[in-house]
Amino acid sequence: MAAVEEIERVIVGGGICGLATALALHRKGIKSVVLERSDTLRVTGAAIGVFPNGWRALNQLGLDSSLRSTAITFQRALDVWVDKGVERETILSEGKARCLKRNDLIEALANALPMETIRFGCQVVSMNVERSTSYAMLQLHDGSLIKAKVLIGCDGANSVIADYIGLKPTRPFTSCAVRGLTFYPNGHGFAPEFLRVRKDKYLVGRIPIDEKTVYWFVVLQWTQGDAEMPKDSVSIRLMTIDITAGFSKDIVDMIEKSDLNSLSLTRLRYRAPWNLLSGNFRRETVTVAGDAWHVMGPFLGQGGSAALEDAIVLARCLSKKIGDADLNGSRMPLSVQKAIEALDEYLKERRRRVVLLSILAYLRGLLLVEDSSVLVRFLCILIIAVMFRDPSSHTRYDCGKL
Repeated sequence: MAAVEEIERVIVGGGICGLATALALHRKGIKSVVLERSDTLRVTGAAIGVFPNGWRALNQLGLDSSLRSTAITFQRALDVWVDKGVERETILSEGKARCLKRNDLIEALANALPMETIRFGCQVVSMNVERSTSYAMLQLHDGSLIKAKVLIGCDGANSVIADYIGLKPTRPFTSCAVRGLTFYPNGHGFAPEFLRVRKDKYLVGRIPIDEKTVYWFVVLQWTQGDAEMPKDSVSIRLMTIDITAGFSKDIVDMIEKSDLNSLSLTRLRYRAPWNLLSGNFRRETVTVAGDAWHVMGPFLGQGGSAALEDAIVLARCLSKKIGDADLNGSRMPLSVQKAIEALDEYLKERRRRVVLLSILAYLRGLLLVEDSSVLVRFLCILIIAVMFRDPSSHTRYDCGKL
C-alpha cells in the first residue's frame, strides 16, 4: 500500500483561481500545495478581461503594478449589428479595464509563489473523507495518496471536487467560442475599445492588449457533435476563417494572421444560477472556488476577476481562524472545527456576489448568443432592468483586504 502524505492545505488546480488562492494564503504566511494535472502551467483561453474589481484583488496579491504595464486600458464597448446597420456605445469602468494575456497573469501568480508550492503532473482520480479525522483523502493517477486537512477545489467546470461535494452538473450553452491572439509587428492601429460585431448567427469580439497584440473571439452555435468539431489549431483557424468570410477585412485579416498556439475552441458552459441560491458548497473541510463553483460563461468578462475575489476572501477567512504568527513566523495548526467555520464564512460572504454575477451572465448569454424566443428576450431585458439598473455596478465590487 502506498504511503500517505499529510498536507495541511491542498489546492486542486493550477489555473488562475488555484494559483491566486495559494498566493493569497502565502501573503498571509500560510503554506499550501497546489496539485496541477498538467506538466506545465496552463494558459488555454488566450486572454481575460480584468475590470476594477479584479484589479482590487490583484492589488491585495501585490501584482497590480507589474501587470498594469503589460496591457493598455480600454474605455468603451462598441456593439455593431451589421445586418441592422445599428451601433451602440457603452462607457466601461472609467477607463480602468484591461485585457491581460492569460499567460502573463498565470506566470505572475506562479512566480510570486515559493518554488515548492506547485506540483505538476498530479491528477486527482478519486477522493473521499476519512471518518476518524474528517481529512480529505486524495488518490492521484500514479497511485500516490495525499491526506489534506483543508481541500480547495479550483479545478474548473469539470471539477472532481465539485462532484464530491455534490454540486449539480454544469450545463452547456448552445454556443461555443473560438479564442485567439493576433500579433501585428508594426502595430494594429485599433481603438482602445471592446468591439463586438454581430452578423448572421455569429458574434466576433476584439480587444487590444497592447499596441501590437489583440485578443479576439468568435461565438457560434454548437450544432455538431463533439467528434465533428475541429481539434487542432490549423483546422480551428480554417473553420473560423470560413464562417467569418463576410465580415470586414480587418476582422478577416486578424483571424488569418492569428497565432496558432493561442487558438482554442470550447463549448460554453454555466452552473445554473438557481442552483447557487441554496445548497451546501462545503462537505466536511472540502470546498470549491472559481469556475469549480460558479462557471458562468464569458458574457460579463468576470470569470477571472471573480476567481481572484474568491482567493482573497477564502485566504482572509482561513487566516482569521488560524490566528497570527508567533515570533518565529509559525502558526498554530488549524483544527477541523476552525477549518469548517472558516469555509462557511467564506461561502456566506461570497454566495450573494456569485449568484448575482451568475444571473446577469446567464441573462446576457441568452441575449447575446443563444437562439432565444422573443418572449424570452423580453423577459431577460425586463429582469436586467429591474435587478441590474446600473449595468457596470458589478465591476465596482470590492472584495476587501487580505
